[in-house]
Amino acid sequence: MDQTNQAEVAVMPSTATGVPPPIGTKYCLYARKSSEDDERQALSIDSQIKEMLATAERDGLNIVEVRRESHSAKASGMRPVYNRLVDEIRAGFFNGILTWAPDRLSRNAGDLGSIVDLMDQGLLKEIRTHGQRFTNSPNEKFLLMILCSQAKLENDNRGINVKRGQRSKLEMGHRPCLAPLGYLNEKLTTRGESKILVDPERAPIITEMFNKVAFKHYTGRDLYEWVNEETNFVTRAGKKMALSVVYRVLQNPFYYGKFEWPVGSGNWYEGKYKPLITKELFDKVRENLAVAPKSRPGTKEFNFTKLMRCGSCGSGITAEEKFKKLSDGTVNRYVYYKCTKFANHECGEPSIREEELTTQLLELMDKIDLDELGARKKVQEEIEKYKRFSQGVFGKLLTQEYHVPQIDVKNYANFVLQNGTRDEKRDLLVCLKSRIFLKKQKIYIDKKRTQEVE
Repeated sequence: MDQTNQAEVAVMPSTATGVPPPIGTKYCLYARKSSEDDERQALSIDSQIKEMLATAERDGLNIVEVRRESHSAKASGMRPVYNRLVDEIRAGFFNGILTWAPDRLSRNAGDLGSIVDLMDQGLLKEIRTHGQRFTNSPNEKFLLMILCSQAKLENDNRGINVKRGQRSKLEMGHRPCLAPLGYLNEKLTTRGESKILVDPERAPIITEMFNKVAFKHYTGRDLYEWVNEETNFVTRAGKKMALSVVYRVLQNPFYYGKFEWPVGSGNWYEGKYKPLITKELFDKVRENLAVAPKSRPGTKEFNFTKLMRCGSCGSGITAEEKFKKLSDGTVNRYVYYKCTKFANHECGEPSIREEELTTQLLELMDKIDLDELGARKKVQEEIEKYKRFSQGVFGKLLTQEYHVPQIDVKNYANFVLQNGTRDEKRDLLVCLKSRIFLKKQKIYIDKKRTQEVE
């Protein structure tokens, strides 16, 4: 026989009809869902099992167990049912497989290699499919590898085609995935395509959010309270808008007609949908909120955070800053301290401005005794350091010896609270033996409660 005839024999499909199984073969019927994940495939596993059971009855196959699986066979080693089947063949529970088609077993080189290896070791005597059978024959194993490799080729080509089609849609202005809040996805008759429409219920509120920040100087938290308390806005899941979602909306260029895909790639596209705002309005919002260069949440430090507790619920005291743009173009910054509500989410303690808090701290320093300044020695060392510095400088400038006046510890504390750096203020308050509490916009020291908290 010449080489041409040998090649023809090698790829000739062997029929399973009427061929008795090898003696003692125990088959596992393996049914896997097709890679086409649509409604038509919902019954594919049941139909496979029905057909293969009929084949088993016709050919007298001993079906020991039936296995079902819906995982894709594209990636190697990612199917738990299939992996267990291979392990049990190695353990001798089965030595035959009945399945609808070779591509149900493998669409990748790794899983195909494990099947062929089992046949080479004599652990897997036969694979039967609808109309075909494969044994440990070189020709039949070669045919099995060709059919499974063809399935892998189809997978690879499908991935290339999907990416090409996606690039084409992006260039036409169609953004993949779910549209952001304020828009709706409408499925078109053409398979795989959708149209982005303006959401008549949510879009006006999204637009108003941008306007309130741009022209009424709302902060993100102001918007959060307005949306959830004064409007009937809910997400597509039927929930209130979270504060993080508010900021994501305000930073999303999708609303003025552009989008980046994939996110972070630097590839920008003009959207084929109706923008809710203008680019100028978007830029004004970013300027008012100062969202670009935004620090990570929890990384910004304030003068008096982590040094006090709420007098009502015992939670910590946090701070937030707000900015107000004045008519002359300048921007004022305000810092407010308030309860974190960690211990009681319903805590209603009001916030207090940093200027008022500083005034109360100065009054507190005048009232407390010196023993309350637990690190009095440290403060005294700072004062002595200042004295030595003054003598060293003024002693060279003046003809007579410069007399450094005595500095009171309380006066020093007052000076630090009014003129010191953030770290100096925090170091001073850490010196207090008792914790400071804030209640009804008033601060006080409670030694007994400090021991309970600590």
